[in-house]
Amino acid sequence: MIKHLFKEDVALMRDLLNVFGRAFDDTQTYSRAQPKTAYLQNLLDKDYFIALVALKQNEVVGGLAAYELCKFEQERSEIYIYDLAVSSEHRRQGIAIALIEALGRIATDRGAYVIFVQTDVDDLPAIQLYSQVGTRADVLHFDIAVAKDWSD
Repeated sequence: MIKHLFKEDVALMRDLLNVFGRAFDDTQTYSRAQPKTAYLQNLLDKDYFIALVALKQNEVVGGLAAYELCKFEQERSEIYIYDLAVSSEHRRQGIAIALIEALGRIATDRGAYVIFVQTDVDDLPAIQLYSQVGTRADVLHFDIAVAKDWSD
């Protein structure tokens, strides 16, 4: 079952963060210093933030976090999948595709014109997954430090 999370679903959001931590081998980021309950409630209450979980017998076995980006050049939006993961023991069961399909229904309801996602060039499982549902575009990604001294 796929469930869209809202502000009353903080416990499920915490479970999703733990799934991300294990799946990405990054429990330091996702599990050790999770946000306070009020922060997660506020985030889950935002229209632009979308969190979906895949549940099996009330256990979070996968999920995604996405953002709706309102465009300025036309009255439309696009959806960016920020994170998507399925627990290792539940992979290859169609869960990731079901999550993307559920996000697609939300995107349609919101009038979004595209869903997009980034992946590392060496993340072959992610590339295989997204190749099933989308069209590849080779782009460059740049991280810009916010504390940079711009006077240089």
